Amino acid sequence: MHNRQLTARGLIIGAIGSIILTMSSMFIALKLSSVPWPIMFVVLVSMFVLKLCGNTNLQEINVTQTAMSAGAMVAGGLAFTIPGIWMLNPDADVSLGDLLAVTLGGVVLGLIFTALFRKYFIETKELPFAMGQAAAATLEVSDKGSKKVILLFLSMAGAGIFTYLRDWKMKIASTILSTKTAAYGSFMGIWLSPMLISIGYIIGPVVIGVWFLGAIIGDLGILIGGVELGLWDSTVAANIKSSLGIGLMVGTGIGILIKGIIPKAKDIFGSMFAKDRLGDNFINMRWAPIIMVILAFVFTIVTDMGAVASVVTILGAWLTTSMAAQCVGQSGINPMEIFGIIVLIAAKAVSDIGQVEAFFVAAVIAVACGLVGDVMNDFKAGHMLHTDPKAQWIAEVIGGLIGGVVSVLILFIILKAYGPEAFGSEMFPAAQASAVAAMVGGISNMPAFIIGLIAATLLYCINFPVITLGLGVYLPFYLSATAAIGGAIRFTVDKLIPKFEEDGKGTIIASGLLGGESIVGVIIAMYYAYQIIV
Repeated sequence: MHNRQLTARGLIIGAIGSIILTMSSMFIALKLSSVPWPIMFVVLVSMFVLKLCGNTNLQEINVTQTAMSAGAMVAGGLAFTIPGIWMLNPDADVSLGDLLAVTLGGVVLGLIFTALFRKYFIETKELPFAMGQAAAATLEVSDKGSKKVILLFLSMAGAGIFTYLRDWKMKIASTILSTKTAAYGSFMGIWLSPMLISIGYIIGPVVIGVWFLGAIIGDLGILIGGVELGLWDSTVAANIKSSLGIGLMVGTGIGILIKGIIPKAKDIFGSMFAKDRLGDNFINMRWAPIIMVILAFVFTIVTDMGAVASVVTILGAWLTTSMAAQCVGQSGINPMEIFGIIVLIAAKAVSDIGQVEAFFVAAVIAVACGLVGDVMNDFKAGHMLHTDPKAQWIAEVIGGLIGGVVSVLILFIILKAYGPEAFGSEMFPAAQASAVAAMVGGISNMPAFIIGLIAATLLYCINFPVITLGLGVYLPFYLSATAAIGGAIRFTVDKLIPKFEEDGKGTIIASGLLGGESIVGVIIAMYYAYQIIV
């Protein structure tokens, strides 16, 4: 039974699920400018369907969920970037072939770097990957049928009902914000989210404390303190805050390469060049360099990105997918459009790439980062459940490629049905794509960016969790404050009632809360998609 992991029925179920989730994720990303993490939803659906089929096991369920979830963040990567093309130029001519090349290219890069980086981030670094932990805990508790399953599903039901009342019935406010700090451009307050509180609890007080420190620096220090002291006006403050945050995240990526990836290059990349050598990988990767050369050719000729920008994009994917894995592993957040912006700016700095092609660069990166960040949660769950990573990766290939094709088709259907003016309007705000469009011109405050980059590189090399510091600086304060509540609860539990967490009850409740909000969020997304299609 243990070896029965990669099955035809599991792949069929996963493929069908990938189609449905990709469609709903594309609509919700354009409509609500967010993509709910699909992992908890696909865990329960995969478990339910395979249990009905009979003769299943946790590993088969884990492989099936990996296929099912892979397309969701591919859709997010596309929706968070490409609509910006039509926001800047409604008459822009973008072909279906261009978008397929860009999206599938991003998927393939994501698949390659997932295989290369999996062991480093999950086994060597042992990053938390809170969503993956919650998924594994849900499967294990449900399978054993212990008393903890009641705790799990009660907390899941409670969070689900709360999310239903908040997002569907609109009976509960989604945020509580300060009107006083809004004048400074600071969104101080909290987001009423069981999921984000649970992520804070699972990740723990140390990393979450650094995240919150970043929020204090960004909002209290730069937006409010700097303006009050007369150092700059609110516009300059906002530019410093975003540039510093991006610089900290890029510096983290450089630190990962300097301290982690390059010293272990022989193990991580050895299977790409040496015959019969796997190193850190679960499959032989000798085909990967050939595929990268082919992708560079496709990006250069088919999408007209040019040779230099194509090479920068592929090298940028190496950097940013490692950043995405680190970011998701430590915070549960994947700012894929920011990673796209970083490489877009780099490509523009070294080439004369056009406006549309600049968006293509961002889309390739966002898709690759979205896929890597998402499935690392699945691989974390797989590591805890002793699933064969090769079986999971094959499932990721199928789900990711299906998601790539479906997401492009859905985007084109929306474009033809509603016209290019729909993007950036009330119908499809696509806030992330708007941010990408705004950043096509480059980094708004270069000194702040460089300071963040250098500081983060040095801090990462002394084991400081600096990517969460960068997230705290960059993200709205209310997101950081909400995660900090979870971290504070974990700190209190560990100090006052340590047995509660030693018995696993705290993590089980957090997993249920996390799952309840994400499941209801996905269901609401599916309903929105259905309404728009019909």
